[in-house]
Amino acid sequence: MSSQQPAVPETAAVPDAAADRRRWIALAIVMTAAFMDLVDVTIVNIAIPSIERDLGASFGAIQWITAGYALAFAAGLITGGRLGDIYGRKRLFLIGITGFTLASALCGLAANEEILVASRLLQGSTAAMMVPQVLAIVHVTFPAHERGKVFGLFGAVVGLGAVSGPLLGALLTQWNLFGLEWRPIFLINLPVGIAGLLLGRKYIIESRAPKALRLDLVGVLMVTLALLMLIYPLTRGRELNWPLWGHLCMAGSLVVFAAFVAYEKHKTRKDGSPLVELSLFKVKSFAAGIAVQLTFGIVMGIFFLVWTLYMQIGLGWSPLKAGLTGVPFSIAVSAAAGMSVQLLVPRFGRKVLQAGAATMAAGLLIYIWEADRYGTAIHSWQMILPLVVMGLGMGLIVAPLTDAVLSEVPREHAGSASGLINTTGQMGTALGLGLVSLVFFGSIDEERLAPSAMGDAFVEAFENSLWWVAAVLGAIFVVMFALPARPKQHVEGGASTDDEAEPLAKQAPEPEPVLSH
Repeated sequence: MSSQQPAVPETAAVPDAAADRRRWIALAIVMTAAFMDLVDVTIVNIAIPSIERDLGASFGAIQWITAGYALAFAAGLITGGRLGDIYGRKRLFLIGITGFTLASALCGLAANEEILVASRLLQGSTAAMMVPQVLAIVHVTFPAHERGKVFGLFGAVVGLGAVSGPLLGALLTQWNLFGLEWRPIFLINLPVGIAGLLLGRKYIIESRAPKALRLDLVGVLMVTLALLMLIYPLTRGRELNWPLWGHLCMAGSLVVFAAFVAYEKHKTRKDGSPLVELSLFKVKSFAAGIAVQLTFGIVMGIFFLVWTLYMQIGLGWSPLKAGLTGVPFSIAVSAAAGMSVQLLVPRFGRKVLQAGAATMAAGLLIYIWEADRYGTAIHSWQMILPLVVMGLGMGLIVAPLTDAVLSEVPREHAGSASGLINTTGQMGTALGLGLVSLVFFGSIDEERLAPSAMGDAFVEAFENSLWWVAAVLGAIFVVMFALPARPKQHVEGGASTDDEAEPLAKQAPEPEPVLSH
């Protein structure tokens, strides 16, 4: 159909069928990139014991291999989202996927733990350029009435990526392809990244913010410094016996965050080009969703790392056995994610997300009971019940959450909002990974780590960690009361000030009123 939005050029030039096919191919490309990033976060966990043996990596280095990626990713996401708004989302997506592929090659070829940690930091930084563009491209390519369905698909991909990573990592590690041991978990990104680059150039439509924005370099430095001051001491604290400077750094990060907010307000008044659109936080659904995203990230960060350490080091299971144990979890997440957006959220609204948090917590309590009862003699089949219950809960949260957060965001701020959503989730994950020092390793007495006592010590630490995760889910349940009771129609962003998108955006219906901001 021809659009009546004057901001979109030559709308009649692209036939509906061709445009429709092209946008779904573009969706598949950006979803694959998002999946690749998500798998890369979790795939490493399962290979940690193999990396530890091969490179002689310390516990501190292991935390950096996981948390370093999350930290670099979190620190760069807001900037990546804003760069996409300024220079074009397609351009930043292609730069990001190129850098991510090269960094994956460096990780796969790393000769020691220092090179691997540095390569993971680079990988996180380039992912930060790629990932914010995914939601922004979806936001400007699909009309408001279709975005709920598309974000539901995205939620399913998020869930699948988070839980299929361990199985893929287990298979690649167990197969020991060409004698490379753990290295194929990174090298597998090369063909996927190259295909994404070539197809992305052809099918993704370029879009950018309507106003000529400038990059807020002072804001970039302030937010990066604040994140580093918070997460670095958390990650290194236990190793260094919690020095005074670490506590001062974490307290100081709150001061830097406050100064960052004050500076962004000044920047908005000065030239209207801040790094973070603080006006987005006036949208209640966005502010509440960001809080949920942060706390849920902490849950993910703690659980997936301690789960791996428990199964592979505590119980002495092979990577493949540990990976296969997670299959029921993966299936449950995907099934619940599919149902939640299409069937449940339209009828029950935020109660679905709250039911997800409660269900996940119930699964954790069952897991704690089983781990305590069976100790190191527990079998894979005995974990099916808690994992399925947890997976169903997670699926009910991850699929509708993105839609709930972005539903009232004007399209012109899609990149900035997308960057913030991803940043808070990754910030939560990095915090969770840093907290593993406290909740898991903190409950292990170093003297007890004799080979005969290691299993029992790890089981006890695992149970302790799950109590923490259950407590965080309780907080999430409460925060969810601030989400909209019912899903609302997406805000389209206005007619004449909409994104400068190429003809694909013509699929949008009549423009709806712009949300005041």
